[in-house]
Amino acid sequence: METRGKVKGIAARAAMWSARHRVLAIVGWIAFVAATVVLSAQIGTRTATSAEQGNGDSGRADKIVEAAGFPVRPAGEMVLIQNRAGTDRAAVTAEVTRTLKTLADVTDVQPAIQSPDGRSTLVAFSVKGDPETAKERVGPALDAVAAVQAAHPELYVAEAGDASGDKLIGDELDAGLSRLSMLSIPVTLGILLVAFGAVVAALLPVGLAVTAVIAAIGLMAAGSRFAHTVDATTHVMLLVGLAVGVDYCLFYIRRERDERRAGADPDRALMIAAQTSGRSIWISGLTVIVAMAGMFLTQDTTFVSFGLGTILVVATAVLGSLTVLPALLSALGDRVDAIKIPGLYRRRSDGRFWNGLLRIVLARPLISTLVAVGVLGALAAPVLDMYTRGQNILDVAPKSPMVQAYQAISEAFPSKTSPGQVVVQAPVVQGKQFDQALADFRTAVGRSGGKLVEPVDVEVNPAGTVAIVSVGLAGNGENKASTDALNLLRGEVVPATFGRLSGTTALVTGAAAGNADFNHQMQKSLPWVFGFVLGLAFILLLVSFRSVTVAITGVVLNLLSVAAAYGMLVFVFQYGHFDEQLGFLPSDGIINWIPLFLFVILFGLSMDYHVFVLSRIREGHDRGLPTRQAVSEGIGRTAGVITSAAVVMMAVFALFATLPLTSTKELGVGLAAAVLLDATVVRAVLLPAVMALLGKANWWLPRGLRWLPEIAHEPPALVTAPREDEERRLTPVG
Repeated sequence: METRGKVKGIAARAAMWSARHRVLAIVGWIAFVAATVVLSAQIGTRTATSAEQGNGDSGRADKIVEAAGFPVRPAGEMVLIQNRAGTDRAAVTAEVTRTLKTLADVTDVQPAIQSPDGRSTLVAFSVKGDPETAKERVGPALDAVAAVQAAHPELYVAEAGDASGDKLIGDELDAGLSRLSMLSIPVTLGILLVAFGAVVAALLPVGLAVTAVIAAIGLMAAGSRFAHTVDATTHVMLLVGLAVGVDYCLFYIRRERDERRAGADPDRALMIAAQTSGRSIWISGLTVIVAMAGMFLTQDTTFVSFGLGTILVVATAVLGSLTVLPALLSALGDRVDAIKIPGLYRRRSDGRFWNGLLRIVLARPLISTLVAVGVLGALAAPVLDMYTRGQNILDVAPKSPMVQAYQAISEAFPSKTSPGQVVVQAPVVQGKQFDQALADFRTAVGRSGGKLVEPVDVEVNPAGTVAIVSVGLAGNGENKASTDALNLLRGEVVPATFGRLSGTTALVTGAAAGNADFNHQMQKSLPWVFGFVLGLAFILLLVSFRSVTVAITGVVLNLLSVAAAYGMLVFVFQYGHFDEQLGFLPSDGIINWIPLFLFVILFGLSMDYHVFVLSRIREGHDRGLPTRQAVSEGIGRTAGVITSAAVVMMAVFALFATLPLTSTKELGVGLAAAVLLDATVVRAVLLPAVMALLGKANWWLPRGLRWLPEIAHEPPALVTAPREDEERRLTPVG
């Protein structure tokens, strides 16, 4: 075994230490995971309030309302009674009102109101108790309304609202997450069983990935003291953690097994894996972390939470891969191939298909480059039509009766589902001046040509310092009609009425305003995020491979795969393809946080494959091989593990597309499509073709940058035997 002084690099030194102290490394990892669970249980995780998640004027308005001391509002519900024929609705409306008043958990049943077109009636009421738990008490009301509908099929009678919406989302999401948790680990394990052909080797990556995710979620409790979390963060951590955790272990174990089968002794095989795959894990993990850190530049609570969560889970996966994994491999020795599966276990993975394709690509690199770029360009073309939108109730189980009821209420009574809210803050929001401004506001609403919709409702806090003035907006809250109404409200109506009161702050919030402010915040931060991620990825590749060309091509190839993934996302979710199969409602845009998040995640995860493949190519180059031979050997030898890693990632991501939320479907489909393209078109065709065309230029480094440190990609050729007084050798073959 090499002496400590001859071992270079964090990964190799960590592997040497862990192998020499394997009991301490394994027990230490278990203790670390347990400690994070205890920490999380003791201190809890701080979640961001809805006001903290706002941006711009709407975010400021939400914070004013949160601090104003308004009484906790009970969860509101609405019952729509609508004509399907010429039936009179009055009797049924009275029956609904009478029935609701008899229910124990129902309060504040409002007088029925009529829609402007005379076809619909709305009865509003509230659910008693804490609005956060109202979904547990809304069942009797839903059952009562369903009974009225069954008794009067000639009318459309349906209920929707806060509590029923929470119940639907909770039930659908719980069912989806249960399905995900039941499938994700077995599916991943099944793929690894096929990849390794041995049970023990397949269990190691799954076990390490799962424990890394658990530890990272525990650490998030401490991290939430600095950045409050949002609900989706845990799901994102699971998605990223399973993918990178399994892949890192897969790279490491496969290299160690390949070297062992090539004739290296256990010490040498483990050390080569540490100095090559371990080093690739370290670099790719650092690149992913850098990419995730770009989300902090958005200054948006959701993205900051996502960024912190993904950084923690990737860092934990890297830590486990570089410490406890070498200790486990050292302890197991060749027993890592124990419990072989007949027909699946192979001593070598030749990757015949990929090697055959590689020969064609290297024989015709220019044609291959043009074809690959053409395919990626065609897939990316729809991105030119990409629009973004906010999330709404239609993004959850669009065929649900509650969702359909909500949509019908939105069309008949737009002021009741997604109103614009003018938050007025002043020393006193009562009296003659305020009343006059309110009267002027009502007049402006009436003269808006239907862009602003009555009624205008006013609610004042107990201190009399903050008023919420609600008014309906035309449109569905996202389309051009809603945007025009919001611009009128913000640009003309509010400044001309409440804005003229001295010492008064008047800001507009609500769903449409929140979406507009979020989009504006993303537009401002997008160049900074892109510049930060691309710039630091370039620097990391430059330092790692001492080549400007490699750094530039790495960034460009990853951008191509991200653009193609964007195009496929638009093709599916915006153009409405496969909506029946995936169970979503096509819309005129991609959910607004998805594009930036996908860019960051995809750019980071693409570096897994890129660094791993380039490291093998650079090993050949360092041994003096010509560029084409180094490319052929590097990609050929990694084809099997890249395929296995890509299949694992695609499977995990595809499972997220089965969750009920449109956002998780977009996330799953976008990530799975990008990984598929990255592992096939980009890594198997475009990368070797471009490197073959560039030849020696691949390794160009300007004279002014030759001060960069030399990093050996080829491990030392000799292994020095330890003296008898040194620490014991790594575990011998068992």
